[in-house]
Amino acid sequence: MERDLRPLHLGIIMDGNGRWATARGLPRTAGHRAGAVALRRVVEWAAASHEVNTLTAFAFSSDNWQRSSEEVGALMGLFGHYLRSERRSCRRQGVRLSVIGRRDRLSDDLRDEIAVAERLTAGGGRLTLRIAVDYSARYAILRALGRMGTKESDPERFGRVLSSLDGGPAVQPVDLLIRTGGEQRLSDFLLWECAYAELYFTSVMWPDFGSDDLDVALNAFHRRERRFGGLPSSTPAVQAGAA
Repeated sequence: MERDLRPLHLGIIMDGNGRWATARGLPRTAGHRAGAVALRRVVEWAAASHEVNTLTAFAFSSDNWQRSSEEVGALMGLFGHYLRSERRSCRRQGVRLSVIGRRDRLSDDLRDEIAVAERLTAGGGRLTLRIAVDYSARYAILRALGRMGTKESDPERFGRVLSSLDGGPAVQPVDLLIRTGGEQRLSDFLLWECAYAELYFTSVMWPDFGSDDLDVALNAFHRRERRFGGLPSSTPAVQAGAA
C-alpha cells in the first residue's frame, strides 16, 4: 500500500490522567500534572517530525465543568501554567499555539494568558498546536452555522469557518484521531473534522503516552486504506454492460 506522504492533522483525546494517578495512590491533580508533561513530549515529537503539521489536543470538555470545583480549579490553574511555561519553547520550535473552544466562561487572567501565548507564537510555521478548552464540537458547529448564515451549504467553506472560529488558522480535517485510556468514543470532540478520520484507541494512560506509542499509532494508520467512500484500490471497476 502506498504511504500517504501528506502532512497529517493529528487529533488526541488525552484520557486517563485521573485513573493513572488513582492507581498510584496519588490525587487526581497529580495525574493532570503528569499529563501536561506528556503533552510537552508529544508536541516536541510533532514539531521535530515532518509527518504532522497540525496537532489538536482535547484538554477540557464543556462537560468537564461538572467535576468538583477543586479539580476544575486545579485544571484551569495547570492550563495557565502550561501556557506561561511552554509559549517560549513553542516559539523556538516553530509551533503556533491556538486555543479552541469557549472563552466566555474562563477567567480574565486565563484569557489574557491565552492571548499572550497566541500572540508570541503566531509566526510558528512548523506545527500548529490547537488546545481545546471548554470545547464542545456540537456547540462549535452551531457557532459556525450562525457565522455563515443558514442559506449557505458549501461543506468545504463550512469546514474552514469551523476550524478558524477562534481566530486561529484554518486547518485540514483530522487524518488520525488517537484516544488514550482505553475508552472508545469521541466525547463531542471534532465531530465534523473527524468525518473521515482513522480512529486509534489505546489502553495506555495519557501520562505514559510517548514517542514509541505515537510510532505504533502512525504505523497502524499507514497500514489502513483510506477510501473516503470509494472502493478498495484492489477492487476492479465494473465494466459497462457487464451482468
